[in-house]
Amino acid sequence: MTPLGTLRSALVALLLAGTAIPASAQGVSGPYLSAKVAEADREFSQAAARFAEALVMDPGNPAIQQGLVAANLALAEVDLVKSTAQDMVDAGTYSQLAFMTLISTAAKSGDWATVQKMIDDGQGVGPLVDGLGLAWALVGQGKMSEALSAFDTVAAQDGLNSFGLYHKALALALVGDLEGAEKIFAEQGSARVQSTRRGAMAYAEVLSQLDRNGDAVEMLDATFGTDLDPALRKMRADLSDGERLPITHIRTAEDGLAEVFFAVAGALEGEASDDYTLIYSRLAEYLRPDHVDATLLSADLLERMGRYGLATETYRKVPADDPAFHAAEMGRAEALRRQGKTDTAIEVLQGLSKSHSELPIVHLTLGDFYRGEARYAEAVKAYDKALSLYADPNDARWFAFYTRGIAHERLGEWDAAEKDFRTALDMNPGQPQVLNYLGYSLVEMGIKLDEALSMIEQAVAVSPDSGHIVDSLGWVLYRLGRYEEAVDHMERAAELMPVDPVVTDHLGDVYWAVGRNLEARFQWQRALSFEPEDKDATRIRLKLEKGLDQVLLDEGAEPLKVADGK
Repeated sequence: MTPLGTLRSALVALLLAGTAIPASAQGVSGPYLSAKVAEADREFSQAAARFAEALVMDPGNPAIQQGLVAANLALAEVDLVKSTAQDMVDAGTYSQLAFMTLISTAAKSGDWATVQKMIDDGQGVGPLVDGLGLAWALVGQGKMSEALSAFDTVAAQDGLNSFGLYHKALALALVGDLEGAEKIFAEQGSARVQSTRRGAMAYAEVLSQLDRNGDAVEMLDATFGTDLDPALRKMRADLSDGERLPITHIRTAEDGLAEVFFAVAGALEGEASDDYTLIYSRLAEYLRPDHVDATLLSADLLERMGRYGLATETYRKVPADDPAFHAAEMGRAEALRRQGKTDTAIEVLQGLSKSHSELPIVHLTLGDFYRGEARYAEAVKAYDKALSLYADPNDARWFAFYTRGIAHERLGEWDAAEKDFRTALDMNPGQPQVLNYLGYSLVEMGIKLDEALSMIEQAVAVSPDSGHIVDSLGWVLYRLGRYEEAVDHMERAAELMPVDPVVTDHLGDVYWAVGRNLEARFQWQRALSFEPEDKDATRIRLKLEKGLDQVLLDEGAEPLKVADGK
């Protein structure tokens, strides 16, 4: 049973035993149980519906209220649970999620006095959000001197210096003190303030407003180099053309609080659970619907959690005229593919390849999708287009040559494939994926085996924990007749990839070659249980029936023969 399945079973057992349901809620165990299972599965829409049903049957139950608020925040339906959150606070329930909801809805309506009162009364979220939230509440009330002092208080705390200074700079820019904002960005001691993408872009806007476009261009070049995404490329072009950039990263105090929640989401990413991090990015979206970075983060988190339908809906929020639209569409295509809607995903990328035809990453991604569907000829054309658009030199070009090489190899165009693989290696020497694929291909064709062995040994040295690469090393030794040497590597590959049919099949062949026939048959049986491709399954069954030696004889292949001729 999977860990999630074990967790679900344990949860069901606890709920049925009544231990997870307060006494007042025993009559609603059905919808409550369904809600908790949906919550564990991160089926947020279903959880929200079931918690709502349970709450009707047992109003005021804090466990049900908490679940309802959490599910709706994950869906960005903040206003739907405002009254529930208020009920929790009125009843004296201490709930961080309820506080977050009420602080956000108050800020959304411009009621900054309520935001300040909640934080002052200890009904906040945490040190960073409360400190910056209080400062922005003061900005919203026009109390700028107090707000600046509050930002300084945050900046004085260990680990929070860059957060406090960045938000102070935004607040100064908001009220027109561009010189004060620029001073903070420029201070050597606060270099991390502009080290983030959003920070650098906000700094560029401030410099432009001060008629210092040249300095803004220099700062962007020093921060990002020449490989810019569309938004940065447009900003740099506008600056170079002498346009004065408007201040867009902060327009209201509400935007400031949105930036707080987004910053915390970014800090939590990878450190906290994805569903908890999602709540912060969703609140940033709620407070500022055009916060595209928050939208993309929410969609990415949903995708990681396997909520591909919700991820698709979230990616669609990014408007077509936004510089990040191509990133959203590529994310949406991936979410659709993971839903099993590959044809629709390819249609999305085909449209993007027309509307954003100048972006090599779009054509490269389309090529990858074609390749995944065994549409290799179309993949080659997409990779051709991507390679024609990459600036030379470009660190990403090696990957395009590598993937195009795979497509050529699958089409049986070996000369073109080998040329692409070797070009990729010229650009990125020692790259383990390329070394492994080229080496393994040479092994399968039975040519240049010594070079193939050297390549795969290099790949293993770089990626010793890659099951595919370790399998390749064991397989090339097998093909060279060095069967005893192959055993350890194939066993290691099987440890790294215990349910892979190809690796398990290879292990069986190596066992057979060293006379461990019973173990070989056991591994072949295991390989069949892992659902190999039809042609591989047929061959495995023949090996189980006749033995590997007879199968090789029937195929007209070379018989097993150890390297020293014994």
